[in-house]
Amino acid sequence: MNGETSLAHLLATMQPVLNPGEYVFCTTPTAAAIPLEQVLGSFWEPEGLTLIVARATADAWGLPYGHVMAWLTLTVHSSLAAVGLTAAVAAALAQENISCNVVAAYYHDHLFVSHADAEAALRVLLALSS
Repeated sequence: MNGETSLAHLLATMQPVLNPGEYVFCTTPTAAAIPLEQVLGSFWEPEGLTLIVARATADAWGLPYGHVMAWLTLTVHSSLAAVGLTAAVAAALAQENISCNVVAAYYHDHLFVSHADAEAALRVLLALSS
């Protein structure tokens, strides 16, 4: 199952959900001893390993972070080959001056916005979907 590629269908059925909690992006120079089930996402860069974790996890492991974020999920199964979804979502949020970091996973796109902007971002996404 490869997911949806039609931008019109993706936007109409994206059904954004605000996940509970506070999330942070942090980095470590090596693979930390954090259990994998506590890591929401990761990516190796030349400077180190980026981790996306719950704020409480970062605090428990003493990982420094800056920006506290909210996590929204677009529940439509989007294809990794879909064109325009990230651009449409980012443009709609940018119009409201909401910064967004997008992580595309196999089934869904996940958006990280400032925790203070979470409800506003959800409203923007719901309006874009209607």
